[in-house]
Amino acid sequence: MSNSSGLRQLRNAPLLGNLRRRLQAVPAPVAEDSILLRVLVQALVIVGIVATDVAGETQLSLWAVPLSIAGATWSWYRRRRPNVPIKFLIAIGMLVALALFFQGLFASAINATNDTRLVLAQLLIQLQVLHSFDLPRRKDLGYSMVIGLILLGVAGTISETLAFGPLLLLFLALALPTLVLDYRSRLGLDPGKSKQATVKRKPKETRKLFTFYLLLFTLIVGLGLGIFALLPRFPGYQLRTFPVSAPINFEGEFDSSRIFNPRSARAGNEGTGQGIGSGPGQLDENFYSGFNTEMNLNLRGEMKPQVVMRVRSQAQGFLRVLAFDRYTGQGWQISRNETTQKVNRPSWTYQFFLSILPTANRTEEVIQTYTVISDMPNLIPVLSQPRQLYFPTQEIAVDTEGGLRAPVGLGEGLTYSVISQVPYRNRAVLSKAKPLAPNNRNYKDIRDYYLQVPPKIASKVRQHTEELLARSPQPITSPYEKALYLAQAVKQRYAIEPNLPFFEEDEDMVEAFLFKYQGGYPDHFSTVLTVMLRSIGIPARLVAGYAPGEFNPFTGFYIVRNTDAYAMTEVYFPNHGWFAFDPIPGHELIPPSIEENQTFSVLRQFWNWVAGWLPSPVAGFLNSLFGGLIGWLLATVAWLWGVFSQGWGGLFMGLLFAICLGFLGWLGWNQWRAWRYRQWLAKLPPMERLYQQMLSWLSTQGFRKHPAQTPLEYAHESQQQHSGLLAQTIEEITHAYVSWRYGGHTANVNDLRERLQALKKKSPRKGSKS
Repeated sequence: MSNSSGLRQLRNAPLLGNLRRRLQAVPAPVAEDSILLRVLVQALVIVGIVATDVAGETQLSLWAVPLSIAGATWSWYRRRRPNVPIKFLIAIGMLVALALFFQGLFASAINATNDTRLVLAQLLIQLQVLHSFDLPRRKDLGYSMVIGLILLGVAGTISETLAFGPLLLLFLALALPTLVLDYRSRLGLDPGKSKQATVKRKPKETRKLFTFYLLLFTLIVGLGLGIFALLPRFPGYQLRTFPVSAPINFEGEFDSSRIFNPRSARAGNEGTGQGIGSGPGQLDENFYSGFNTEMNLNLRGEMKPQVVMRVRSQAQGFLRVLAFDRYTGQGWQISRNETTQKVNRPSWTYQFFLSILPTANRTEEVIQTYTVISDMPNLIPVLSQPRQLYFPTQEIAVDTEGGLRAPVGLGEGLTYSVISQVPYRNRAVLSKAKPLAPNNRNYKDIRDYYLQVPPKIASKVRQHTEELLARSPQPITSPYEKALYLAQAVKQRYAIEPNLPFFEEDEDMVEAFLFKYQGGYPDHFSTVLTVMLRSIGIPARLVAGYAPGEFNPFTGFYIVRNTDAYAMTEVYFPNHGWFAFDPIPGHELIPPSIEENQTFSVLRQFWNWVAGWLPSPVAGFLNSLFGGLIGWLLATVAWLWGVFSQGWGGLFMGLLFAICLGFLGWLGWNQWRAWRYRQWLAKLPPMERLYQQMLSWLSTQGFRKHPAQTPLEYAHESQQQHSGLLAQTIEEITHAYVSWRYGGHTANVNDLRERLQALKKKSPRKGSKS
């Protein structure tokens, strides 16, 4: 008794009583009754969850999709009830999801993955599953639509393949009708009210709506692809995220002098691999023979194409792996392989700090992220001059030629990031670089390691090299220009020989290439150029690595294959560092690197990707066409700039040109609008066309129809503004238009048109009255 009276007193307390009355006065939420809208919103959420799974290689959809569908079904049947217990349970579940999110965030920090996007996506999926059990209102469905869009965006930032593309198109295909239904719901339109009329017009309207939907979908996809290709990419604006795999624990002593590839490691012999030693042999069809401590140029065969890694980089460039300094007659060696330097990282970060060679050239910071697709040697590909490396092992090694080595092979799925300080290649500056002087502190090391040529071929190769240089139309004195000229000469004078026989035991590869076979394998070209430069006193070495690979404009990744691996020549210029030259036929003479202006580099890469699918004659014709057009535009701009930059006279000419250009633009715009207006009128029915022509003419006379006015209101107002025949004609045309539009009555359009034309001739001046 006392308990019940106490509850009544508590319920009748002023504060609680007011709160209770306010809660009772709150109107019930308006439930969303459109089943189709709910189904489409649920489909958007499912696509977002599946896209996250595909991009992140997770399995969240196995439990999230069924629970989300169950929650959406529950919400439909309980949409008009308060569901207070469910709301409390959802709140508790959200707190649990938040705790799991912080736990995953802390685990991500411990593992130093530096990528919390999947953890955030998992939180959103958990919240959406809980939210799906309480979706009574249209606004609640809108929250689900936003979550689906966010999940798709997260998947887009993680995805490295085109598997994300179909899901993006599917999301767009579902989003268009979802937005239409959402807008109709906001306007309060109920399609069920006119069900009978809808049934009568169903076949015709269905075809019309489907055609419009297909055109809209195609337009949005085409516009999106166009914006994606044309949108400038500014490297400085890119996010500085440095993904790296979970830590790799290496047990035992790290022998930094050992290079091993996965095949030899699986065979139980990590110290040897393809390319070691000399003598005839067959190329490994999976692994490039130059990625080892020695390189054998007497191997024959070819590799089978296989994707080895995906690279996201702010600029394309040659992915350097290692370099060789000693030529053996039929191969190359790293002569100082035992003197590698180990580098350790702090225990709280996965960042290695590396020293770079000083250079007088301007440099550019380039960020790269590498994802290994198939097993690779323990050599770490990077762009030139790596300054910071984010790698999951405790230590790495740097050899004397600048190559990076890991204590373990690069296994499938491994991810690491690199920040390189890539130097610009300025021909004008490098052409002024002088030969290395004997008093230079690096002269002895350069002479001992990068000018070495076998004595038995030294004089013969030097004589041949000097003969090639003597054929230049102008004397060449600069080491850089000599390297450039000789690389071009080797590329043009010699050919790739796919059926090259094995070299004999005492036969020198360079000598056989120049004087016997007149060509060889691709790596033989780089070897010949390196030895030729050494023979005339220019320091050079052989560098092996990967070409940038095939750029995928839809994912933003470079797809690198094992067949992209090759060797080229690096030349040393005092105070500037090492710069590469590529003498292989079919390759660019200067390997791709950073450029002064990369604003529209994605558009160029997109065209290269498209041209790869076109027949060679078609691609060549289009290249010539667009190349000539762009060249003409650049020449025109340069000529105009030369004219306008010549003092006050040039400034006056520039202003005059800008005024004329503005006038022509204004004239062209008006002509285009007039043409559009005529095209629009031609599509209208005769009565509609006459009425619009009358409104257009009256607007030029200063009597414009306000959008909020009805035709009859406008005609009534015209009687106050005009008099006589003009007011009568306006009224007759307006009444004829209203009768045709809303009553289906026909009118004598020709007679009305003639009367309007007569009025135009009598009243040419603005604002005149009749």
